[in-house]
Amino acid sequence: MSNIYFNESVILLNVEAISKEEVLEKMGQNLVDLDLVKESFIPAIIKREEEYATGLPTSGVAVAIPHTDVEHVHRKTVSIGVLDRAVEFGVMGDDEETIPVQIVFLLAMDEAHSQLSLLQQLMAVFQNEEVLLSILKEKNKSSIRGLLEEKLDFDALEGEK
Repeated sequence: MSNIYFNESVILLNVEAISKEEVLEKMGQNLVDLDLVKESFIPAIIKREEEYATGLPTSGVAVAIPHTDVEHVHRKTVSIGVLDRAVEFGVMGDDEETIPVQIVFLLAMDEAHSQLSLLQQLMAVFQNEEVLLSILKEKNKSSIRGLLEEKLDFDALEGEK
């Protein structure tokens, strides 16, 4: 399988949006433009978010981890979107509740096992309020990239079956 693609081009700062759909469209279009995902990724990610909410009420800053099926992905990547103002996402596992999300971790994995492994690693990041606040306040994409490369073991996601 392909190596994970992660650099400043998939980190979006000050994302302006008024709805979760707009956030997902903007972040998804960036991945389409980079040829990391297929055009079908955008409607698929929006549809999946409607069916399975991904907002997480984490300490300090709420996050969302939208993802969809592997057939929409050319090359695995994680896109980070730091929103200029919070947008309501449904809370994972609760159809009734929403949460104001400020950081979106958009996952595009080309195999199911990689997605599970990455989700497990991200949960450790989400439990660290200091890291989330650093991402929210940071204005330098390289700094965010370095912080996440330090916290996530991308090598563990390589070539997993």
